[in-house]
Formats: sequence, structure tokens, C-alpha cells
Amino acid sequence: MKELVVISGKGGTGKTTFVLALGSIFKDCVLSDCDVDAADMFLVLNPEVKQEYEFSGGKKAFIDKANCTECGKCIEVCEYDAISDDFIVDEIKCEGCGACVYFCPEKTIDFDEVVSGKVFISESRLGPFVHARLNPGMENSGKLVSRVRNEAKKIAIERDKNLIITDGSPGVGCPVISSVSGADYVVIVSEPTVSGIHDLERVVDLLQHFKIKGGVVVNKYDLNTEKAKEIEGYCGRFGVDFLGKIPYKIEEVLDAMNKSKTIIEDDPQSTVSQSVKNIAEKIKFILKI
Repeated sequence: MKELVVISGKGGTGKTTFVLALGSIFKDCVLSDCDVDAADMFLVLNPEVKQEYEFSGGKKAFIDKANCTECGKCIEVCEYDAISDDFIVDEIKCEGCGACVYFCPEKTIDFDEVVSGKVFISESRLGPFVHARLNPGMENSGKLVSRVRNEAKKIAIERDKNLIITDGSPGVGCPVISSVSGADYVVIVSEPTVSGIHDLERVVDLLQHFKIKGGVVVNKYDLNTEKAKEIEGYCGRFGVDFLGKIPYKIEEVLDAMNKSKTIIEDDPQSTVSQSVKNIAEKIKFILKI
């Protein structure tokens, strides 16, 4: 079993559209959406949820007003101004650091786990699909990402699937590290812009730090062909696979999305679809699947 994770230096590069296209090309795979801050694969897949359960990824402080002496120590030590003058904890501001709990002389502050989201195990037309949703105001620490990936691996083992395709989190923070750690191969979707190259460099540094093999796809490459060439040159210098380029054909992509279809499903012969198919062949060769 192999796990392919697709990430990007920032949101909006076309990462999810690319993942959905790969899901239409590769057969016998499990899909997972680890971009839980803005999960949207379900909008295209229209999955049928088979199981769901709540996820508790952190703790929040709750002051027992009945036994509180209102000494003010909790307000003094809270770095996030989460405790009001009448000793009520703002759940949104509270970061769950536990400082108030530790320093409370009367030990009247409870520190309980809170439900931060839900995990869904679904069936889609492209196969098994694991996804999640954060509750409003909840922070993605990476624990929910790990839970989604673990569920996807469990399904792959149970159903004897040979590939997991994961839509990872954008950026370089904890959720991204949780998305890529232990992956067999990581695809970075980049854009041919100055900021796109900067974001790419940060992500490549991350992969090299964790010794994870990866490759780069330049989406919308014809918006700036010079920058696209610059990215290809960068990959050559730093030992990163250059997997290919995808043209900017917004009408093709939007038309497919409006129909709740992947670009491959909507028009397998389109220029975008053909570009993704060529990239998929390279990924198959690299993963030996």
C-alpha cells in the first residue's frame, strides 16, 4: 500500500482539483481530505456518509464560579485575555494552554476536552472517502489530520487497496507536517508567480528536513511561462522531481465543478485532463503501482 499526499505552499493553487482528477485516474484507491480547515472535496464527490464520530483535539478551561475565590491569579497569568473580570472564560480566546489551571491556588478550574470537529467515513463514486470538519472557532492542531489519515490507512488495509490519495493542508505548519509525515510520495502544486516560488521553496525545505521524496506540478503555467521555467530549474537544482505543467483553462475547470464532476469525468480529452493524465503516468512510475 502506498500513500500519495498532495500539498501546496498556500491555498487556491488548484490542489484539490488536482487530487480529484487523480482520484478519477487511479483505480482501487482510498481518498482522504486532510485540508480540514477548508474541506471541500465532498462538494464534488457528494459522498454517502456511512459513519461519523466526534473528535476532541484539545482542552478548554472552565471556572467553577461556586468555589472560585476571585483572587485574580488566572486573569494575571492568561496570555490570551481569555478570562473576563467576572471570571468567565471566553471559549474562542482560550488556547487551552492550562496556565490558569496550574496557577489557580484553589484548584477550581476544570480543564476538560472539548469537541472540536467530526470525522466522516463515506462512500463515493470514486471509492472510499475519509474526511472531517472542524467546528466554528476550533483550531486545527494536526491531530485531526492524523486521525483522518489513520482512518484512511485502516480502510485501505481492510479492503486491500493499493493506494491512498490524500488532499493535504496548505502551508508549512503543524497540519502540513501531520499531512506528509510517513507518506510515500508528496506532490507540491505550485503557481508561476514570485510568491508561488517563495511558497514552493518553503515546502521543499520542509520535505527535505523530514527526508520525504516529492515532486512539483506547476498549475496555470501559461500565466507566466518564464516563472514556470524558473520553477523547473529550481527542481533540477534541488533534486526535486518536476512532474509537469497544467495550463490555465478556467472555463474547463469551472464547468466541471459546477456539474459536481472532476475534470477527468467531465471531459477526459480536454487539455487540462490530458496534462493531468501525463503527470499521473509519471507518478505511477515513481510509486511503481
